[in-house]
Amino acid sequence: MKRIGLLSDTHGYLDEKVFKYFEECDEVWHAGDIGTTSLADQLEDFKPFRAVYGNIDGAELRQRYPLDLRFHCENVEVWMTHIGGYPGRYSKRVRESIRSNPPKLFITGHSHILKVMPDKKLDLLHMNPGACGVHGFHKVKTLLRFSIEKERIFGLEAIELGARGAIH
Repeated sequence: MKRIGLLSDTHGYLDEKVFKYFEECDEVWHAGDIGTTSLADQLEDFKPFRAVYGNIDGAELRQRYPLDLRFHCENVEVWMTHIGGYPGRYSKRVRESIRSNPPKLFITGHSHILKVMPDKKLDLLHMNPGACGVHGFHKVKTLLRFSIEKERIFGLEAIELGARGAIH
């Protein structure tokens, strides 16, 4: 069993509460718009770390992390990308690939809107952890935490870190 901490859209700001909420996680995943290499370094030093770059990430982060990351966690195939849309509204760039070879878990960021929803047609679960940075239109900083065991995704928790403008 793996316990996963999922975040996105930090835009160079890392709330210290992330470390508390992800303390018991086995891995931390970032769905893009990391913002700075120092923020990525902090998360890499904290836990095993997987990430994709987002549209605001510069050359260093784009060299360090891929645009798309497909991998297996336990027996669940995961596809993580920053801009991918969601069930019924996949982005043009991923639409054909997701239809012809759907993962079990499709993770995106970018929208700053926390969203978890199934795609019954493709038999996958979509997750977007919202945004946990202080830049953007979101009002509350959010994260997701969940577990994967064999083929099962369970124990999903949506975590609010406080108002976007609240820097502690």
